[in-house]
Amino acid sequence: MTYDDVLIVGSGVAALQLAAFLNKNVNVRILTKSKVRNANSYLAQGGIAAAIGKQDHPSKHFMDTLKAGRFHNNVESVRKIVNEAPTLIREIFAKSSVFDMDSNGEMLLGMEGAHSEKRIVHSGGDATGKNVVEYLIDQLKDNVKIEEDVYAYELIVKENRCIGVKTKKPNGEIHVYYGNNTVLATGGCGQLYTYTSNAETVTGDGIAMAYLAGAEIADMEFNQFHPTLLSINGETKGLVSEAVRGEGGILVTEDGTPIMEEVHPLKDLAPRHVVSQKIYEYISKGKKIYLDIDSIPNFTARFPSITEICEENGVDLSKGKIPVVPGSHFLMGGIKTDLIGRTTVDGLFAIGEASCTGLHGANRLASNSLLEGLYQGKKLSEWINQAMMKPLSVEPIKIPNHINTKQANLPEKSILQHKMMEHVGIVRNKELLKEQVNWLTQFKVNEITELDEYSIDDIERIFMVMVAELITVAALKRTESRGGHYRSDYPKEDDRNWLHQTITHIHKGEEEKSHEQIQTIFTA
Repeated sequence: MTYDDVLIVGSGVAALQLAAFLNKNVNVRILTKSKVRNANSYLAQGGIAAAIGKQDHPSKHFMDTLKAGRFHNNVESVRKIVNEAPTLIREIFAKSSVFDMDSNGEMLLGMEGAHSEKRIVHSGGDATGKNVVEYLIDQLKDNVKIEEDVYAYELIVKENRCIGVKTKKPNGEIHVYYGNNTVLATGGCGQLYTYTSNAETVTGDGIAMAYLAGAEIADMEFNQFHPTLLSINGETKGLVSEAVRGEGGILVTEDGTPIMEEVHPLKDLAPRHVVSQKIYEYISKGKKIYLDIDSIPNFTARFPSITEICEENGVDLSKGKIPVVPGSHFLMGGIKTDLIGRTTVDGLFAIGEASCTGLHGANRLASNSLLEGLYQGKKLSEWINQAMMKPLSVEPIKIPNHINTKQANLPEKSILQHKMMEHVGIVRNKELLKEQVNWLTQFKVNEITELDEYSIDDIERIFMVMVAELITVAALKRTESRGGHYRSDYPKEDDRNWLHQTITHIHKGEEEKSHEQIQTIFTA
């Protein structure tokens, strides 16, 4: 029997920050479905937001976060995280040379959409995620074990306490890991859509597992579509960071006409949902959109990763235009947690994008995601380090001998992705959402009670359909437009009826309304 003090499923910034800060006497095991470096965090080109500039202040960061989130945010979550942000960044800066510096040896600060000040720290220009992950891996101590190519698919819950997780190897072999604290750091669900910036592993597994374990799931209708993914012959090839627009890049049509001039006061630096919807409007009419980079000096030196992606895909940067489309980028909703990641199931935690702390509200402010992961990882480590952990009394469960013997009636991933993009994508309406609900429910994934006998591919698709259903039903229920959720049949915000979270709980089978009114807290 494998038993640890802390089991972490996932290997992004939140997971690694947690593992790095846990005491040496805490036994930690990281399980990742692919390789430790194959995560959204590693792909993150953008930076980390923190009010460390001379003209900046956390109160400004606070207001920018609320405005981007359309005041659907949990105000206390926003306040605590943005206030802690400068400390989190300076802690890393003091230990390493990860962040880019100016000629005075100070951290170089960039501008991104919906920010009122330059407050984005970067690393390697546009390789922030990669470099921060490498830094955190270097911080890991001997008490941390990493197991790769381990697919977690079922949380073990006894008397409403999570005591471990079932996993499969690529050959179908089942292994159970037991732990005092089980932490889901599995990311969002970007791979539910045809166009996405997400790693291929990000399919909503952790959210589905938590849902099946009885945890509350919140705000699944709020999906952020990044405005600028490199688009080649109808396929997305990588992310073109918002920092490019922060440095002066503008969105134009094929003939060079700017598209954001009369749309928003911030023009190309408007919140992401505004920019994505405008690009989608043009694309749906058969027009191509480009990111004009002519005004950015030394583009290839400033953005080496983007340059490499473009050159690999035959984009001639000397022409000054990068073809782009919007695509699924970040989930504001997820497993409902408090600030340190505690879910509604005892012993089960969720951190990073898999969680929903309320920081992001209806639309994430650029570069707040790595910040949230760093914050939650550190705060949860402090809580665990101080907790009096008594070994669980665990009776090992039986492992079935027969493996991969069942097949599920499921759609191919590409078909699911296409239908989600078309019906539950950037622009939604009642007819499309109802059509999608009817299509998804025919697969009856909620009636599958035993997953042991299915292959990893089948389980992953079961989870994808399940999470797609959570998103679609929540999007159908919310009869307003707010942040990343845009309904063409309800195009305006409705604060009176909808300024609350959408909560789904498997045992109750219906949406519940949170009694916490975010606007009331904000105005108080």
